[in-house]
Amino acid sequence: MNWSFDEGRIYSLDDKGAVLAEAVFVYRAEDKISIESTYVAAELRGQGIAGEMMAALMEHLKEKGLKATATCSYANSWLEQNKGLYPDIISDDLESENVACKLNIRR
Repeated sequence: MNWSFDEGRIYSLDDKGAVLAEAVFVYRAEDKISIESTYVAAELRGQGIAGEMMAALMEHLKEKGLKATATCSYANSWLEQNKGLYPDIISDDLESENVACKLNIRR
């Protein structure tokens, strides 16, 4: 997939401009973001797209010198499982996050 970045999100669009996958994040501090939601279009779920998106986001954060935490349950779990791959990017605050699913997302 081709990943694009805007302020506060990573995403991929199809050739008609529809969102195929997206993660939305907010800045918590000058050097830290919190991933608030993740989305993958129904027809792409179960194919590893969300994990690919998270890995692309981690590389982006590494380039920018930022750390990540997450309130999104999927992102929080992914970060926890991949601590060993991204120890310099995943925030020490990860374990203390209040995790919840955002219900107001694309369907």
